[in-house]
Amino acid sequence: MAQAIRIIGIDPGLRRTGWGVIDTDGTRLGFVACGSVVSDNADSLGLRLRQIFDGLQAVLAELSPAEAAIEQTFVNRDAVATLKLGQARGIALLVPALLGLPIAEYAPNAVKKTVVGAGHGDKGQIRAMVKCLLPRASPDSADAADALVIAITHAHSRRWARLEAAMVLGTRAAP
Repeated sequence: MAQAIRIIGIDPGLRRTGWGVIDTDGTRLGFVACGSVVSDNADSLGLRLRQIFDGLQAVLAELSPAEAAIEQTFVNRDAVATLKLGQARGIALLVPALLGLPIAEYAPNAVKKTVVGAGHGDKGQIRAMVKCLLPRASPDSADAADALVIAITHAHSRRWARLEAAMVLGTRAAP
């Protein structure tokens, strides 16, 4: 891809943080890699967060993305689980920030709507759309598939932002 930009999508979680990397030139998407960083349930919270940090740091060092996209936290009924998810999400934000990458955040429903067409698509629909949009991708978990969808959402969002900017500039340039 000429002038491709590399994007990492991150689906934060304390047990498993999914990541997916794509290249996009604005109109085309290319699969690079995907996977999950898994923390050990038997370890303390601090060690588990360190495992996520180290795992994401290794992925970013190896694949060198230019931008990052991360799913926003949704609040569920279990306050303790939401807090732990927030801590894992903090690590997911910190790692690309330490590298100076621009970071975009997307609501879970916006991510699903971008790829499935509805804000409440199920995991099966998401995997099917990932396979359609990135035929070479074979995510090993739902978290990795979700991370690819987050990266795809960011690629589409970048394209729309450029189109909107061009329309504004075109309008101002017109007499």
